[in-house]
Amino acid sequence: MTKKQKGFTLIELLIVVAIIGILAAIAIPNLLTAMQRSKQKRTMADMRSIATAWEARATDTNTYTAAGTTISGVSFINPDVSISGVAGFLSPTYIKKCPTVDAWNTGYNVGSNSTQYAIESAGKDKTMNVPGTLTTTKFDCDIIFADGTFVVYPEGVQSQ
Repeated sequence: MTKKQKGFTLIELLIVVAIIGILAAIAIPNLLTAMQRSKQKRTMADMRSIATAWEARATDTNTYTAAGTTISGVSFINPDVSISGVAGFLSPTYIKKCPTVDAWNTGYNVGSNSTQYAIESAGKDKTMNVPGTLTTTKFDCDIIFADGTFVVYPEGVQSQ
């Protein structure tokens, strides 16, 4: 009577490990892309929420002005105004808790005058580099929401 051995051979185990490695090589880049896309979408949703609250306040006060600031230059933003100041006059009346940082943990840039407002996020690279075109497919895209619409935003298939 011979005893039959049970178990996997070394070759079978190596094949399984190789298949898992191939699947991981395919899945990890897709996961990283999905994470960056979700950060963009969260940032855009937060900017829309801030803008909705700001517009509700403007309906009550008949002005967008935040501490007497003005919109200046291409980027619309006056560096003397902080998102904390805007959050102070929006919370809790117009929005329960005003987001002050984007999904990459960078503070929003804001600016306004009596008839306009803008909210900016520097994106993944945390540096404001407004592109020549208003849409881009880069994850480090700046995102700008002004006067009820996104004027600079990511769209399409994103690339690293």
